[in-house]
Amino acid sequence: MISIVVPAHNESSVIARTLSQWLGNPGGGNRASDEIVVVVVCNGCTDDTANVARRFSPAVLVAETDIAGKTHALNFGDRISGAFPRIYADADIVITVDGIRALAKRLEQGDVLVVAPTADINLTGCSWLVRKYYEIRSRLPSSQEGIGGSGVYALSEAGRGRFGQFPDIIADDTYVRLQFRPEERETLPSVRSTVFPPRTVLQLIAVRSRVYSGAFELGRRFPELSVNKGESNNWTLFALIKEPHLWSGLLIYCGVNIIARCRATLRSRSRTHPWERDETSRAAVSVDSVK
Repeated sequence: MISIVVPAHNESSVIARTLSQWLGNPGGGNRASDEIVVVVVCNGCTDDTANVARRFSPAVLVAETDIAGKTHALNFGDRISGAFPRIYADADIVITVDGIRALAKRLEQGDVLVVAPTADINLTGCSWLVRKYYEIRSRLPSSQEGIGGSGVYALSEAGRGRFGQFPDIIADDTYVRLQFRPEERETLPSVRSTVFPPRTVLQLIAVRSRVYSGAFELGRRFPELSVNKGESNNWTLFALIKEPHLWSGLLIYCGVNIIARCRATLRSRSRTHPWERDETSRAAVSVDSVK
C-alpha cells in the first residue's frame, strides 16, 4: 500500500485537480483506491478544502487541525499514515497515478532512500518577466533537482527513519533532501510533476524571498546538513553569459534573486518570516491544459 500525505491550507480551488489524478473524479470510478491511501491534512483552513477532499472516495482520509503550518500538517499526516512507501505531495501540483507508482517502484529496489519526479513548470498565464526567469532556471543544475523543486518526494520506511518529526522550519523539502547523501537520493527524469509558478514578478520575488529565508534558517539551525548539498548553479550561470540572446533573461534571473536574497537577509536579522504564499498560481487550471 502506498500512502500519500497532502498538507492543504485553503486549497479548495486546486485540491480536486490533484486528487483526481490518483482517485478519479468524485462519484466516479476510482483509479487506485485499492493500492493508495491519501491523507489530506487541512491545516488552519477557512475555505471548503475539507469538503472537496471528502467527496472523492474512502481512500481519502481527511484530517483537520486549527493550526496552520505545513510541517505541523506533515507530522499530523505521519501519525495517521501507516503504510510505506510514503509520499509527500503539495496540494497544488499535478502528478499522475502512474507517476506515483513509479516513485514507489523505484524505492523498492532499496539502493536509494528518497526519490522525486522531475518538475515541469507550467507557465500558462505567467508574465513575460516570469517566463524569462524560468527560461534561465531551466538551464541550471537546480532545475533537475526534484526533491525541493517538484512539490513531491517519496520516502522508503528506512528513509523516513532517517529523521524524527519534521521540525518547525520553512524549507521542509530541502531539510529532507539534505538528510541524504547524493547517492542515497534520486530525481527520476521519466517521472514528471507539474508545478505552477507565480504569474507575476512581484509574487515571484516574494516566493524566492521565502526560499532564501528557508535556506538561511537551515544553515543556522542545521549546519551539519550542508555536507549533502548538490551542485551549485554558479558555474553554469557564468557559462550562460557567453550567449548574448540569454542576457535579458540572465538580468531578470539575477535581479529577482538579488532582491529576494536581500529581503531574506533583512528578515533573518529581525527573525520575521511572513508566509508570502503565492495566490496567483492557484487560479484554477484544468487538468487537460496541464497534459
